[in-house]
Amino acid sequence: MFGNTISMAHKSLDFLWKQQEIIDLNIANVNTPGYKCQSVSFEDIYRKRLIAASKTKDNGKVRQAINEADCLVYSRDNSGRVDENNVNADVENTKMARTTLHYQYLIQSVTNDVKRYQTAIKAQ
Repeated sequence: MFGNTISMAHKSLDFLWKQQEIIDLNIANVNTPGYKCQSVSFEDIYRKRLIAASKTKDNGKVRQAINEADCLVYSRDNSGRVDENNVNADVENTKMARTTLHYQYLIQSVTNDVKRYQTAIKAQ
């Protein structure tokens, strides 16, 4: 009934949650000497998998692409500080605000979808 909408939203929320965890870790280590800032990448990989699977017009392949999608956590080595820490608290706080807004938007979107389905079911 829901198609892949709920699965996609669930996976996207998982990715955003992981991104928030990594940003929290970076902020917590802003003053830790030698700490290397980490980032999460998932949007491009996720989008490419979904586009490739949707071209097959096979709903099962789309579902499989959603379920098998994963994120990549990586560290950046560049550092401009004497203590070799490369965390910029302003950048991380901006990323956190953006990620939080994305998360809230996605939750609201799923909630609205479910309400529409409930309305449609009640009308039958």
